[in-house]
Amino acid sequence: MPTSTPILDARTLRWLPWVVAIAFFMQSLDGTILNTALPAMARSLNEDPLRMQSVVIAYMLTVALLIPASGWIADRFGIKRIFFGAILLFSIGSLLCALSSSLGMLVAARVVQGLGGALMVPIGRLIVLRAYPRSELVRIMSFITVPGLLGPLMGPTVGGWMVEYLSWHWIFLINIPVGLIGCYAINALVPNLPGGGRTRFDGIGFMLFGASMVLITIALEGLGELHLPHMRVVLLLFGGMACLAAYWLRAGNINYPLFAPALFRTRSFAVGIFGNLFSRLGSGALPFLVPLLLQVALGYSPSQAGMSMIPLAVAAMISKSLARPLIERLGFRIVLTANTFLLGLLLASLGLVDAQTPYWLLLIHLGFMGAVNSLQFTAMNAVTLIDLDDASAASGNSLLSVVAQLSLSLGVACAAALLGGFTDDITSGEVSSLLGAFQMTFLCVGVLSMLAAGIFLQLPPQGGRSVPRPEPDIHE
Repeated sequence: MPTSTPILDARTLRWLPWVVAIAFFMQSLDGTILNTALPAMARSLNEDPLRMQSVVIAYMLTVALLIPASGWIADRFGIKRIFFGAILLFSIGSLLCALSSSLGMLVAARVVQGLGGALMVPIGRLIVLRAYPRSELVRIMSFITVPGLLGPLMGPTVGGWMVEYLSWHWIFLINIPVGLIGCYAINALVPNLPGGGRTRFDGIGFMLFGASMVLITIALEGLGELHLPHMRVVLLLFGGMACLAAYWLRAGNINYPLFAPALFRTRSFAVGIFGNLFSRLGSGALPFLVPLLLQVALGYSPSQAGMSMIPLAVAAMISKSLARPLIERLGFRIVLTANTFLLGLLLASLGLVDAQTPYWLLLIHLGFMGAVNSLQFTAMNAVTLIDLDDASAASGNSLLSVVAQLSLSLGVACAAALLGGFTDDITSGEVSSLLGAFQMTFLCVGVLSMLAAGIFLQLPPQGGRSVPRPEPDIHE
């Protein structure tokens, strides 16, 4: 079992983050490019656009189900082999999606795509954990997530252009050349990194945890886009919570659980996991609410709304370089507590935007929010993983991916439910207009995000401060 970071040559250390970044880019692009094309896909397949949500749900549920096993799969079969297979499977799934001639075929192809997508990002982060010392974690995490930020920037614009001038098939075909480059890069540049040991697989725990994720995910989507009756949502939520409780009770009494309760004895991990879960509410709601606000409430055209999101993504990429110096100077506790509160405040202040708001001021507001949101993701991910030993890294990394997936879905579901409720209040006179419904939704989401700052106050005061730099000859 590994006890220290393996010694890698300078060429590998220089190029490895670029290889991992490809996986982040592929998944983030796919996650934002599809929604633009759903109406055109429905027309092409002779389907009701309302039924097309199954295309999104199939991928999301596959990812939620498989992520818990990603750490064990990597440890059992090899990190490099599984990372290569994940990108290859995602690319094959993308090709099958483009070749689909019916909704059923498309949903099945999305499941194949989801099998690869569930492994790409968790295994990519695991490569970073295995290859670099913990002192380099913030810097490398900042770098590899920048391409992931390009996806939300490019996705809506590229997707709309492809649907209008080519066809919806190209939103999947675009993944294939990127995937081939990724497979070549993995084969040439990724070393055979050690795993955390080939332990037995907790099949019963996997079924219990997977069932809880699937049930909770469907329930959250039921509050939002699926519009399920509240009774079904409650039953799904309680069913998912019951499976989750059964899993944790069982995990404390077996030798090799998927996610051991002992992980939470590492304080930074426990705070990071719960902080991710609750502070990502606002981050998950942001890309859902802002385009709707601009187009539906303020009358922006789709292209103008898409271009308005550029400052958010550009500022997010620029701010990545600030993460490490800020954390070294102030520590995780101060950075995350202040940044979480500031993010919630910025979200709530979007409730002040109206038709009289100068466009330049809105762009500055969105750019500042993108920078704060980017710093939040980098710091949260780093503090969650930084104190885990090699034996716990795979399991803790997988749980972080599950929580991130679940919390973003929760953010969208909460935002959709709040917006729907405030919209209904227009008829009763409690809310004056559709713009008022958006303003109240932003206010509520912002306040909920600010409350998560209290979680990060539980971090030790000196955590992350003055992170030692690696020896100079490692990267030269």
